[in-house]
Amino acid sequence: MRESASPRRDPDGDEELIRFLCAEHGRALMGYATLLLGDRALAEDVVQETLVQAWRNPEIVVNGKGSVRGWLLTVARNVIIDQARAKAARPVEAADVAHRPPVARDHADVIVDSVVVADALERLAREHRDVLVNVYINGATLKQTAEMLGVPLGTVKSRLHYGQRALRAAFADPVGA
Repeated sequence: MRESASPRRDPDGDEELIRFLCAEHGRALMGYATLLLGDRALAEDVVQETLVQAWRNPEIVVNGKGSVRGWLLTVARNVIIDQARAKAARPVEAADVAHRPPVARDHADVIVDSVVVADALERLAREHRDVLVNVYINGATLKQTAEMLGVPLGTVKSRLHYGQRALRAAFADPVGA
């Protein structure tokens, strides 16, 4: 998108970049942040801050080096860590004191999301599903996944790409029609 990292910003290019990042990586960021925080509202704030960091550092996102998703997930994790440290450094607020019973979280959304994801994964080819589950659910690296499945690293990368594509299509057509 950019040829150089000049100090002048191109608002149209920035908007296009953020739209692309949201479309391509927004769900993964939201899922990751929600998983770490256990709170969708807080996760939305983390995703927003992560995208602001991408907007402030477009040269990192578009330089073609490394994984954009990996960078975004690392930024999200760092935002969560920074927020936790900041909260720990502040005195306890009145709202944080246990004068009232804790509010039970509604976990229905998590259960529904789990069912939807499990259903979408079941509709994928086994080789794609195995790679996606190992990388995204079990947290294995691509190299570890290749070793575990007994296939070349390039094959794992290809299956991951096509598996992600098929998963996106499965979410676009949740009924499987």
